[in-house]
Amino acid sequence: MLKNVVAVLLDGAHPFELGVVCEVFGIDRSDEGLPTYDFAVVSAEGPALQTHVGGLTVSTPYGLERLAEADLIAVPAGNGFAARTFPPELLDALVAAAERGTRVLSVCSGVFVLGAAGLLDGRRCSVHWRHAHNLALRCPRAIIQPDVLYVDDHPVITSAGTAAGIDACLHIVRKEQGPEVANKIARRMVVPPHRDGGQAQYIERPLPKRPCDTVGDVLAWMDEHLDEEVTVEQLADRAHMSPRTFARRFQQETGTTPYRWILRQRVLLAQELLERTDETMDAIAARTGFGTAAALRHQFVRTLATTPHAYRRTFRGPEAA
Repeated sequence: MLKNVVAVLLDGAHPFELGVVCEVFGIDRSDEGLPTYDFAVVSAEGPALQTHVGGLTVSTPYGLERLAEADLIAVPAGNGFAARTFPPELLDALVAAAERGTRVLSVCSGVFVLGAAGLLDGRRCSVHWRHAHNLALRCPRAIIQPDVLYVDDHPVITSAGTAAGIDACLHIVRKEQGPEVANKIARRMVVPPHRDGGQAQYIERPLPKRPCDTVGDVLAWMDEHLDEEVTVEQLADRAHMSPRTFARRFQQETGTTPYRWILRQRVLLAQELLERTDETMDAIAARTGFGTAAALRHQFVRTLATTPHAYRRTFRGPEAA
């Protein structure tokens, strides 16, 4: 039963991601017949913490001992989480909570805290697309799905950037207390009642500039030749590795396979062209390596759950579509 909810704060926390958790679980809506939660914000680094925006200071009387009672522990995003270390006592408390079946939720870069605790090892997880590469380097055993809104790999739930945290929180409510409760909370928040975790993030096309990586040069070459068909053997030869070693290194440094990386980059390039040009679907399909407009549409729908025409209309208006 979902009753006791805790949000964990670290220095540099992002107020919006904290606010998402507070909005879903911290507001008393019993006047509408909705359940109330025993909600607390706890500090992992002293009684008063600085947030990332405007020097705001958050004070709380609660410490990590509060995690022992929780049914859900949420870790909001924070500044520099992709590179910093975290208090060992917090990581130990998260591991202990997950082992007893407590749900552990991360919002955006809060996923790095879960990764540092080892909770992502062998688990599927989501993250904001800008952090996917760093997460793959720091958590090589994580199964990263960087293009979805959230992933529930019980008892660990991970969500992508910002508003995807709302979707993940409502998913938990829906799963534990039913769609009616989740829908009423969503209506009060004036947000969509349900966005499936597999819905794609709208992401910019990242350029593979990682000169320190062993596959960095190959990534740059692949990015410039998306309209060409290539094999793992050809890519491995370009990297001066055996195909097996190249595939392993590629997985470690990108969090995915060469085939999936190329496919994703082709879709991202198609998004860019749909947003910024008036090129036809056939021309975009040729430039992105899909060959035909039908193949482009198939992969676009499969990856983003929308059509190229709908995507162009979303970003450029009905006239452009």
